[in-house]
Amino acid sequence: MAMVIERPILLERLLQRKQNGRVKIITGLRRAGKSFLLTDIYIPHLKSCGVDEKHIISLSLEEIANSRYRNPFELDSFIRSKIPPEGPVYIFLDEIQKVEAVQNPYVPNKESLVTFVDVILGLMKIKGADIYITGSNSKMLSSDIMTEFRGRGDEIQVHPLSYSEFLSGYDGDTHDAWRDYFTYGGLPGLIECRTHEEKSTYLKELFENTYIRDILERNEIRREKSVLDSLLNVLASAVGSLTNSSVIANTFRSVEKINLKPETIDTYISHFEDAFLIRTAQRFDVKGRRYIGSQHKYYFEDVGLRNARLGFRQTEEPHIMENVIYNELVFRGFDVDVGIVEYNYKDSDGASRRTQLEVDFVANSGSKRYYIQSALSLADEEKRRQEINSLSRISDSFKKIVITKDNIIPHHDETGILHLPLEEFLLNPPSLDF
Repeated sequence: MAMVIERPILLERLLQRKQNGRVKIITGLRRAGKSFLLTDIYIPHLKSCGVDEKHIISLSLEEIANSRYRNPFELDSFIRSKIPPEGPVYIFLDEIQKVEAVQNPYVPNKESLVTFVDVILGLMKIKGADIYITGSNSKMLSSDIMTEFRGRGDEIQVHPLSYSEFLSGYDGDTHDAWRDYFTYGGLPGLIECRTHEEKSTYLKELFENTYIRDILERNEIRREKSVLDSLLNVLASAVGSLTNSSVIANTFRSVEKINLKPETIDTYISHFEDAFLIRTAQRFDVKGRRYIGSQHKYYFEDVGLRNARLGFRQTEEPHIMENVIYNELVFRGFDVDVGIVEYNYKDSDGASRRTQLEVDFVANSGSKRYYIQSALSLADEEKRRQEINSLSRISDSFKKIVITKDNIIPHHDETGILHLPLEEFLLNPPSLDF
C-alpha cells in the first residue's frame, strides 16, 4: 500500500474555502499531487467528519472509461443524475481541461460553444453544491477562465512536496534527507523510487514524455523541441543568477549557433511558466520602491527536475539551496521578488560612485515583509559582512534575515539581523519572526 504523505497546509487551504460559494480550482505542475490531494486526503477527511459517501461525487476525466464525459452536455447530465435530493454535495472533477468545447446544438451561430465553464457555472446554482476541479495547464490559469467564472473561482496551487512534507515520508537516515531533497526534489512519485538510476529515469522521462510534450502540443510548436530543450538547459544553469532574454539570445548565438529573437525567448519562457516548470522573480528597488524590468531570476518549481535537465552534473548546493528557499516562500503564500539596494560611496580618489547590492529575496504577504539572504555558510567574518552588507543598508523596520546551512542557534547580531539555520526555516514557519 502506497504511503500517504499528509499535506496539512494544502488541506487547511481547502477547508478554509469549503462551502464558500466559489468553485475551487486546483492547479499546478503535473505529478505534483493534485488528484492525490483531493481523493486521498481531502475526501477521506470529509468522510471522517461525517459526510456521507452519497454526498460526494468524484470523476476523473483522464480515465478512458470516463471519456464520454469530456463532452460538456454528457458531463452535466451525469453529475446532475448523481446529486442527492437534499443536503450538501461535494463535486470533484479531476483534469477538467479534458472536457472539449462543443457546438451548441440549439444555437445556429457556429461561434456559440459550450465549455466546461458553462457546466460548472450551472452546477454552482444548485443549493449546497461545493465544487472542486483540477487542471494541469495554462487553460486553468488564464485570466479568461477566471473572468468567465465571474469572480466566483478560488485558485489553489499544488506544489511539489515541501521539505517538511518530504521529511515526514522519508524512510532513510534523516541525516541524508537534505542531500536527497536538494538532489532529486519533492515530486511525490519519487517515493516509490529507491536508486539513483530509478529517480533519474523518472525525472527525465517526466520531462520528455509529459512536460515537453504538453508544451509542444498545447502551443503547436512541434518543430521547436531542440530549441526548448536548449533553453531549459540554459535556465537550469542560470538558477540564482540575474539574466534576461537578450543575454540568453547572445548565449544561443555564441554557444548553440542559433539566432533567436529575445521576444521569441520570452514567449518560450512564458510557455514554461504556464506549465508550472519555472517561476520568474522580478527585481525590486527597495529604496526607490519600484520594479526594475531589465533583468530577472528564474527558479525551477522542483529542484530535482532542474538537476535532471543537466544530468545531475551541476548540483551546486548554494544555488539549489537558494531555489529551495524561494520555493518554500512561494509555498507559504508569499509574493517573492529579488531586491536591489542602491547606495553612494566615494572611491580611493574621492570621486562619488553609485553601486547596487542584491537582496536575494523580498518576501511580501499582506502587511508583512521580510528581506532574506541565502548563504550556504558564514564560516568567517568576511563572508558574514559580505552577506549582511545589503541588509544593513535598508533603513525600514521590516525583518532582515540571513538563512544559512551552518549548524547555529537562531540569533540576532549586533545590527538586529536574524541569523537562521536552514533546517529551522524549512521545518518551522514561525521562525521568520524570531
